[in-house]
Amino acid sequence: MEQRIQFCTTPEGIRIAHAVHGEGYPLISISGWTSHIELMWETNEAYRDSVLEAVTRGYQRIIYDKRGTGLSTRPVDDLSTEAQVHDLEALVAQLKLKKFVLYGYSEGGPIAIAYAAAHPRHVSHLVLQGTYPLGSALSKPEAQRAMLALVRAEWGIGSMTLANLFMNGASQEEIDGFQRFQRKAASAEEAASMLEADYRRDVTGDLPKIAAPTLVLHGTKDRAIPIAAGRDIAAGIRGARFVTYDGGHIPIGDVRTDVNEKIFAFLDEHREQKKSRATPKAAQGPHSGLVTIMFTDIEGSTSMTQRLGDAGAQGLLRTHNALLRAALRDHGGREIKHTGDGIMASFPLASSALDCAIAVQRAFATHNNQDVGSSVRVRIGLNAGEPVAEDDPGGRGDLFGTSVQLAARVCAKAEPGQVLASNVVRELAAGKGHLFADQGDVVLRGFEDPVRLYEVRIS
Repeated sequence: MEQRIQFCTTPEGIRIAHAVHGEGYPLISISGWTSHIELMWETNEAYRDSVLEAVTRGYQRIIYDKRGTGLSTRPVDDLSTEAQVHDLEALVAQLKLKKFVLYGYSEGGPIAIAYAAAHPRHVSHLVLQGTYPLGSALSKPEAQRAMLALVRAEWGIGSMTLANLFMNGASQEEIDGFQRFQRKAASAEEAASMLEADYRRDVTGDLPKIAAPTLVLHGTKDRAIPIAAGRDIAAGIRGARFVTYDGGHIPIGDVRTDVNEKIFAFLDEHREQKKSRATPKAAQGPHSGLVTIMFTDIEGSTSMTQRLGDAGAQGLLRTHNALLRAALRDHGGREIKHTGDGIMASFPLASSALDCAIAVQRAFATHNNQDVGSSVRVRIGLNAGEPVAEDDPGGRGDLFGTSVQLAARVCAKAEPGQVLASNVVRELAAGKGHLFADQGDVVLRGFEDPVRLYEVRIS
């Protein structure tokens, strides 16, 4: 999977850079103080993993650079909460979203609160992490003045100070990387202006207006934003759930995994509620019980767009979809969803999934030989298990759970043109004539135990 960056322009002429991943239920993320979606994708493995986690769980992940940072318009004079809400309104309008999950992290939290209060019909669920309702209460006035002066006078020292503040418990390598990222995401004056605006934010009056189910998360070791600020938010929003985690402002390692699980457990509740009210659609839904799951991913979709142009890349994507869907029809597979750069599908038999994957790679090899100028290669990953089958919020059948997440991780490990399968797929297809090459035990992010992977021989 690769990130595709797009832009929208607000009525005020502010350009907002954003990236959209997957095709599930929309989840808009508002990042903290500084952000740079291009750099985050290129250098931050945790960011890429969080995107993949959301997509494999059936969400369309949307993240954007706020005005004044990253690839969006910078510098800007107006960094008020009202202006930030107008930017989000413009993004929602361009993407034609009617209802979505809104996630506000750190300094993105007040913006999420203000938007949710003003647009209750749009926000189905609100998730707030490590954030605050009143900027002036974050620290003493003299401490805020000192921090602003430090950032303006020496952004190198200031960014290092903040990296240590944000990432307590991180390695020096992680802290150094975060420092470099901050300095590229904003200049010293841009960073100080945004921080100054954050200190001025006050959304306490919006808390009682929140109608969406709300989860408030806060680290017990957060040194950047006091945990009391999280409690104040939860106390001000009717019915809000307050959950702590054993970590700092930016969760690291296993703590980050724990936080993601808490978030998606909360969000998935509405799936269960919808499922209990929905009428079964056996003929349209995904395979249930023991199934084999296949993920595909196009190699270099961003460079392909740059090489062929938007129209050419879209034509090649249609070719990709047609070849895949033909193979699915021939081998009894069902398309679950399009992930932007590939397809997720399910099969009742492991042997059918393997046959389909081989057929797909052969079809692409033939296509590439016939048209070298528009060649495309895909990664394919297979895993089998008993995922949770249910309607997604859009009313379409979908699959969720550990077996789905593992299939996506296997796909990410594959090389372009390669098919990788977990050991369970190999065992289920024993005696069916498929050839496998042992790749050994592989550590996949988010899974404690190594997973045995096998390359599927195509010729």
